Amino acid sequence: MPADQPTLRTARFAELTPFEVYALCRLRVDVFVVEQECPYPELDGRDPEPGTLHLWFEEDGEVLATIRVLDDGATRAIGRVATAAPARGRGLAARLVEEGIRLCEGRPITLGAQAHLQGWYERFGFRLSGPGYVEDGIPHVPMRREPA
Repeated sequence: MPADQPTLRTARFAELTPFEVYALCRLRVDVFVVEQECPYPELDGRDPEPGTLHLWFEEDGEVLATIRVLDDGATRAIGRVATAAPARGRGLAARLVEEGIRLCEGRPITLGAQAHLQGWYERFGFRLSGPGYVEDGIPHVPMRREPA
């Protein structure tokens, strides 16, 4: 694979090395807590659940973008969508969301989108599923994607 192509990785928490756990959490904290100035409990207990899948792109040992897919029983939830500032504009988050949708194997998918990203998620088939709300000081909207 050419050096300019990041590698797509997928793993459950128990399969992650300590270095991968650190890198994924570090990116999420860098984006959500530091960049967005939003102190919140990033470690919410959902990462190590047996049904949670972590997806990320890495390049030269660095995590560039990540999402996680949660198993909520009859539905799945995509969340923690984050891209490192230097890696933005490469379509990495979009590719991760597409792969996350594929991995949901025809189940409905929910997510809590930052309100300004509603249109971005709509391009993947997500639709508004309820009233907006404020989470940790940031406007969000609930969205849902039905199986194709």
